[in-house]
Amino acid sequence: MKVKDIMTRDVSYLSSECSIFEAANIMKDLDVGSVPICDEAHTPIGVVTDRDIVLRSVANNINKNDNVGGIMSSNVITVTPETDVHEAANLMARHQIRRLPVVENGKLVGMVSLGDLAVENIHIDEAGNALSDISKD
Repeated sequence: MKVKDIMTRDVSYLSSECSIFEAANIMKDLDVGSVPICDEAHTPIGVVTDRDIVLRSVANNINKNDNVGGIMSSNVITVTPETDVHEAANLMARHQIRRLPVVENGKLVGMVSLGDLAVENIHIDEAGNALSDISKD
């Protein structure tokens, strides 16, 4: 099975100039824990998570109107729609992340999460192993 078979296709994203407040509101409105940050060409340049907002913004008394680019994680690990779901699970475990932007020709086309993998019965063990690896200190 390929990532394209289970990924979320309609993904909202922000530019690095958007505010931390905007990022938090998108997460709240969409009930998601992360938002990709893309450049003008829709290429992922970072990801901001709800955890980033708490630990890098709120805990450091950074203004909610500051740019989200200042708190995003910029080492983006991505997959393509043709990536095998087993490889996606391995990447999540190896890099201790729960979500991967999906890119095609350098442009964001979707997101795949640990939850997407767990929904597929044949991948429950792998998703569980990935979560276990992600949760390690």
